[in-house]
Amino acid sequence: MNRTIKIHLKGPAGIIEASLDLPEGLKHDPANFRPRGIALVAHPHPLLGGTMDNKVAQTLARTFAQLNYVTVRPNFRGVGASEGVHDDGKGETQDLLAVIAWMKDSFGWQEIPGLEGQGWPLLVGELPLVIAGFSFGSYVSSYVVKHLEEINMPPERLIMVGSATGKWDVAPVPKNTIVIHGEVDDVIPLTSVLDWARPQELTVQVIPGADHFFHRKLHCIRDLIVSAFHGQPDPRGVD
Repeated sequence: MNRTIKIHLKGPAGIIEASLDLPEGLKHDPANFRPRGIALVAHPHPLLGGTMDNKVAQTLARTFAQLNYVTVRPNFRGVGASEGVHDDGKGETQDLLAVIAWMKDSFGWQEIPGLEGQGWPLLVGELPLVIAGFSFGSYVSSYVVKHLEEINMPPERLIMVGSATGKWDVAPVPKNTIVIHGEVDDVIPLTSVLDWARPQELTVQVIPGADHFFHRKLHCIRDLIVSAFHGQPDPRGVD
C-alpha cells in the first residue's frame, strides 16, 4: 500500500486536490489498525509558491504519520488541481472546513482505492482532530479552529509553524496550541510572534538558527511535535 494517496474532494469553489498520508502502522495490520487520530495540514501562501508539497507541510504530515495520525494535506484553491481563485483566507477557511467535514464522514473514505477491508474509516467520526498550518496556513488554521470552537467541535490540538502574525490578523488560539518559530525568520520576525503570543500567555518554541523555511532544521519541528504528543495520553488507550 502506498503511504501517500492523491485524492479529490468537493469544496465550496469546486474540486479540492489533496494528499492523504497514511501511518506506518497500517502496513502491519490494516484490518485491525486504529489510528490515534486524524490530522489536517495547511500549506503556505499559494501566490508565493506554497503547495501541499511544501517541505514544512510534508514534514508535518510525516510527523503525524509517525504518531499514527491519518493526515490530509489539501491544496488551497487555485493551486495544482484545486479549483477556484485565491480568496485571501476567507474562501480557504471554508475549504478547510469542507475538508474536515469530509474527514469526519466515514462514507467518503470508503470510496478511496486501497482502503477496502479496513475497519478504521468507520471510526473517523470518533477520532480526535489535529490541525497544523505553516505561515499563511497558520493564519487560515486559526480561523478554522475558531469556527470549530464556536460550534462546540474543538480540535485536539493546533500547531502553528512560522506563524503568520504581523502579515495577517491571526485569530486568538487555544492555550494548548504548539507555536514553533525560527529565531532568524526574516519573513515573519520572531518579535511579531512574541507580541501576538504575549497577551494570550502562549509559549513560543524557538528553533535557534532557523529561517522562515526551516532550511536544515525540519527535524527540529518533528522532534518538538513528537515530544509534545508523547507527553499526553493516547486516545486509543495505548501507552
